[in-house]
Amino acid sequence: MTRIQSLAKLRVPLGGQEIELQQLDFEGGGMSLLRTRIREQSRFTVFDVDPATARAWGEALLAWAQAQAAG
Repeated sequence: MTRIQSLAKLRVPLGGQEIELQQLDFEGGGMSLLRTRIREQSRFTVFDVDPATARAWGEALLAWAQAQAAG
């Protein structure tokens, strides 16, 4: 059985999409994964990433947000 813990829930103001970040821990142990669930009306997009990919993605998001605030 996989344990799923909700980490954050966000709503995009312009498109109304719902984004949820979850931590996945597998019963047998091993690496935890970060699940991103994006809901657009009745459609869901779900993908799981490893810690290194999550870090790179997070850094790219922060760099973009900081550039927008500086501009």
